[in-house]
Amino acid sequence: MRLAGRFAVVTGASSGIGAAVAERLAREGCELLLVGRDPRRLGAVADRTGGRPLQADLRGQAGIDEVCAAAAGTVALLVHGAGLGAAGPLADLDAATTADLVAVNLTAPMQLTRALLPTLRAQDGHLAFVASIAAVGVADEAVYSATKAGLRGFADAVRVESGIGVTTVLPGAVDTPFFTHRGRAYERRFPRPVTAAAVADALVDAVRRDRAEVFVPRWLVLGARVHGLAPTIFARLSRRFG
Repeated sequence: MRLAGRFAVVTGASSGIGAAVAERLAREGCELLLVGRDPRRLGAVADRTGGRPLQADLRGQAGIDEVCAAAAGTVALLVHGAGLGAAGPLADLDAATTADLVAVNLTAPMQLTRALLPTLRAQDGHLAFVASIAAVGVADEAVYSATKAGLRGFADAVRVESGIGVTTVLPGAVDTPFFTHRGRAYERRFPRPVTAAAVADALVDAVRRDRAEVFVPRWLVLGARVHGLAPTIFARLSRRFG
């Protein structure tokens, strides 16, 4: 996909992967609509990228409608970067947090894609989804894993039926505020977190090359393949090694 001069919408653009994607797309010459909830951080990203900030809460239909109104008729690249996390045993996760995870991580991307697909088709555009290696199932992140697995499946289906390019990025641990917000710090020595810029570079490169799916770092594809071929063995290894 040619990016220079195209209009791109990036959700979750106020920090983390979304902000890094916005910065990379700005360097590629894209015009940007930056969607986020934090006006201060969103404004800072807008200053760095020249993008137009749009404060919107994707947990509700009103926020989704705001994005659609701002993007309809013009968007050529839609990057679903917004996401929430929560860590802990499933029994300890309250109903409100569960609903927020599903709303932001899964429902909002589905609704935005559904509403903006006619424009993306008319623009010969592209969809990009920031999923997670958690899509294969991570203990103490059951709902988060479910939303990312659902997002991956949704992207696969849209790729088949839409007639436009669709890219899914599945990062491992990323050095962003995500772990603080989810309520549990990242404590493993391996694998070491990658940078948000590395994920953004992989996403933009995959969009330009019309690649369907990329893992960051790339070796994570091995775990996904084991999960696909032998899920029982994968579960046993996960229990033993985390």
